[in-house]
Amino acid sequence: MAAIQGLPLQAIDRTGASFAGARGNSRTGISILPLRLQGAVAKVRGKVLIGPIDLTIGRDGFTIVMGPNGAGKTTLLRLMHGLQRLSGGVLTWNLPQAEVRNRQAYVFQAPIMMRRSVVDCIAYPLILHGMKKAPARDQAAELASELGLGDLLNRPAPVLSGGEKQKLSLARALIRAPEILFLDEPCANLDGRATREIETILKRAQEAGTRVVMSTHNMGQARRLARDVVFMYGGKVHECADADSFLGHAQKTKEAEAFVNGDIVE
Repeated sequence: MAAIQGLPLQAIDRTGASFAGARGNSRTGISILPLRLQGAVAKVRGKVLIGPIDLTIGRDGFTIVMGPNGAGKTTLLRLMHGLQRLSGGVLTWNLPQAEVRNRQAYVFQAPIMMRRSVVDCIAYPLILHGMKKAPARDQAAELASELGLGDLLNRPAPVLSGGEKQKLSLARALIRAPEILFLDEPCANLDGRATREIETILKRAQEAGTRVVMSTHNMGQARRLARDVVFMYGGKVHECADADSFLGHAQKTKEAEAFVNGDIVE
C-alpha cells in the first residue's frame, strides 16, 4: 500500500479567527487521520473512473497529486472528500464519518460564489453550524484581513477577480480550521501574482496544522509546495514518493519520468 506518513500528532489551538489549522479533536484529542484507501474503486454507470487504489494519507504534510489529463486526479480527491461515491474497496478514517464531515474542506478549481458579500460568504459555514451572525461575521472579517480581503468585505462575491474569488474560497474553507483540506488545481486559471498569494496562504495553513492534499499540473508549483507526491496514471496510483525523490533524479517508472521531464504522457 502506498503510504504518505506524517509527523506525530501535535495540538494546535485556534483562538477567534486566528489563522491556524486544527490538529485533532478539541474535545477528545483524536485526529480523523490517517485516511486509508484499500482497493478503492470509483465507477459511474459501470465505467471504472479510478482504482483499485491503495493509499494512506498520514497526519502531517503537503501532498501534491500529479498526472496527465484524465489520469483520475480530481476523482481521487472527490472520493477522499466524499463527493464521489465509493463503488468498491474500503475507505476508512480514524473516526466515524459523521465526525469526519465536519473536519475537512474542499476547494474547487473554479470558485463557487454565493450571491452574498465577501464577509457573509466567509461567515456562512460558521452560521450554518450554529454560531450567531455577529460573532461569525467578526471572525470572517478577521480572517479576510489576514488573507488580503480586508478591503473587500462588503463587495458582492460574484464581482471579484479570479484571484480574489479563489482567496475567498480558501477563506471559506479555512474558517472552521479543517484538519484536512483538499484542493483541485486551485491556481490553474490564475496569473503569477495570484498564484503566489494562494501558495502563501496554503503554506501558512499547512504550517498551522492543516493537512493539505492538492492536485496540480504545474511542476514548479509542485517543487515549491510538495512534501510528498502521488502520481496518477490510468486511473491508478502509479507512484508515491517523497517530493525530493519524485521530482529529483531518483529512479521512477517510465511514465513518471516522462511526466517530470515535461514529455507528453498518453
